[in-house]
Amino acid sequence: MRNAENGTLAAGAMVEPDLRDPSLYVNRELSWIDFNQRVLEEALDSSAHPLLERVKFISIFSSNLDEFFMIRVAGLDDQCAAGINERSVDGLTPIGVVERIRERVIGQLRQRNVCFFDEIIPAFKRKGIEFVSVTSLSGQQQRVLQGYFRKEIFPVLTPLAFDTGHPFPFMSNLSLNLAIELEDEESGSIRFARVKVPGILSRIVRLDQIEGLGFGDERIRLLWLEDLVEHNLDQLFPRMRILQCHPFRIIRDADIEIEEDEAGDLLESIEQGVRSRRYGKVVRLDINPDMPHSIRSLLVKNLETYERNVYEINGVLGMSALMELLGIDRPDLKDELFVPHNPLDGKQAVDMFAEVRSGDVLLHHPYDSFKPVVDLIWQAARDPDVLSIKQTLYRVGSNSPVVKALMFASEQRKQVAVLVELKARFDEENNIIWARALEDAGAHVVYGLPGLKTHAKLTMIVRREQDGLRHYLHLGTGNYNTVTARIYTDYSYLTTNPVLADDVTELFNSLTGYSKHRQYRSLIVSPLNTRKWIMEMIRNEIEHQKRDGSGRIVMKINSLVDEEIIRALYRASMAGVKIDLIVRGICCLKPGVSGISENIRVISVIGRFLEHSRVFYFNSGGHSRLFLGSADIMPRNLDKRVETLFPVVDQRLVESVKSDLELLLSDNRKAWGMQPDGTYIKKRNGRSATDSQRLFMRRSLRRKKNIKTKVN
Repeated sequence: MRNAENGTLAAGAMVEPDLRDPSLYVNRELSWIDFNQRVLEEALDSSAHPLLERVKFISIFSSNLDEFFMIRVAGLDDQCAAGINERSVDGLTPIGVVERIRERVIGQLRQRNVCFFDEIIPAFKRKGIEFVSVTSLSGQQQRVLQGYFRKEIFPVLTPLAFDTGHPFPFMSNLSLNLAIELEDEESGSIRFARVKVPGILSRIVRLDQIEGLGFGDERIRLLWLEDLVEHNLDQLFPRMRILQCHPFRIIRDADIEIEEDEAGDLLESIEQGVRSRRYGKVVRLDINPDMPHSIRSLLVKNLETYERNVYEINGVLGMSALMELLGIDRPDLKDELFVPHNPLDGKQAVDMFAEVRSGDVLLHHPYDSFKPVVDLIWQAARDPDVLSIKQTLYRVGSNSPVVKALMFASEQRKQVAVLVELKARFDEENNIIWARALEDAGAHVVYGLPGLKTHAKLTMIVRREQDGLRHYLHLGTGNYNTVTARIYTDYSYLTTNPVLADDVTELFNSLTGYSKHRQYRSLIVSPLNTRKWIMEMIRNEIEHQKRDGSGRIVMKINSLVDEEIIRALYRASMAGVKIDLIVRGICCLKPGVSGISENIRVISVIGRFLEHSRVFYFNSGGHSRLFLGSADIMPRNLDKRVETLFPVVDQRLVESVKSDLELLLSDNRKAWGMQPDGTYIKKRNGRSATDSQRLFMRRSLRRKKNIKTKVN
């Protein structure tokens, strides 16, 4: 304790540790690299998944890494170019982070390729699936392929020369290209050309489906498209001799910056930003190690990038394309099919309004079907007693039944108001299409608040009933996307709670109009009060711990980055509060540090489904308080987005979610435990295996069987 008058330390008092010490924090970008390593580990572990599922994780790892470079590394690259040397909370400078990223990523890419080429491809061959090269085929087969190339691929290709009469060709983001050195047979001069491997075609060619190749067996044979293009370059460059050909791939800065204060039309500005994404600076250039220095230097110079952005990778470039292999019809090489449980199955002509009116409904996706949510919105669209529907849309996907229901409702002359977040990264084009379709159907469409992304997941339906107007709510932790609802773990909460309904009404008025409502009775809303609320809840648990030793916090989130809240959690741990953090991705907090975070445990669960739900549980002196919602603990979610956290009041549902959390915390097969130094170790403790996602699936199947038994 400090003397209040002179600030001196009282005799024998403990000195509080410096909670701003860089050693107490993990760098955000390096923590993400750790997360992607855990994704890769799912492919590296031969016992974890069937062959095609291991390939899926390689594809996800590769796609994740592409996006990381397009956004996060691009930002670091800008800082390095500007000479910024400011250290982040973990003590690293931008250039220091870039150097560590490069070191880690090179090692990961090496692991990935060894796994695919040395383990998975031989295993595929044993299962009747074989990658072949053009040169491994017979002369007759190569001639058949030449005909196939001429008919199906040649018309799509555009060879581009580079010389004094031809400027260096533009190369789009994520494009795979062939750098070709040629000799003019007439003049003997050396030329350079580039051919883009067309992204519009399948990257992996199914040879067993091409007529006339005559393999004479049932094996599936696969060929990389760039191999086929390379061996038919003579058709693109007649009377030229191909001297050498080398693949390369580029990744550009894809972070769109919109000056919203200057944007007269946000939709038009977003469209322009999406188009400009193709022209961002090059932040990574992938090549094979055997590319000669002359071609490498030519590319680095003309792409205007840095040597540090060149990554030498053995084998195939751009392995996110491996997701195409999931289209192979081999159920024996995939996860067993899982059909989500629908708690309303077995009921004929389900009245969703009656179901929700009879009591709050909580669905845990993908173990519970997303269909009841879609059914509620469609019933609202068709019901003559429904007066209005209001909804936020962030990522809905293509061919969305939810958006089609909203369009139908508008055509039925219901009041439909939809906030379509145009700034949802990499979904901008899709959301623009849906925004215009909704407007054409007569819906009121708004694009969000200036300077803020709307990430909250809300639907409000107003219905005229015998006792007056009633509000039906859907509040979620995930998007209104029926595809991702089958592979992301999320919660859906259906309720008619009048207090929540009033709060949601006020929030929609703020989103669509000029209301400046700032006080909500039960809803927690960013950027207004989420940070303040979390800090207060942590302080409350400290007080309960001091009073009776009951302090307990469980948070399930995707990312933990915010410094202020990390320090609050450290203080709670120092006070004795037991804290469990289930953080799938980035975690900048270090657990288990003696005297500071020894009461904090951090786990990350990586499995068949993407852990996406956000859950906040506080023991509150034995009076459990549980909130679900859309917000992670990152500055952007707390201060720069419209997010919501909502209370679950029904004690039966609170206990259900608590049970879910305890099962996740007991996982010793798919959970990784974070160590005091920030590294992760796969949990293998306990005599019996506990795979939380597998157990959730089993519970879902049991419920489905029980419903069938009752119906029969």
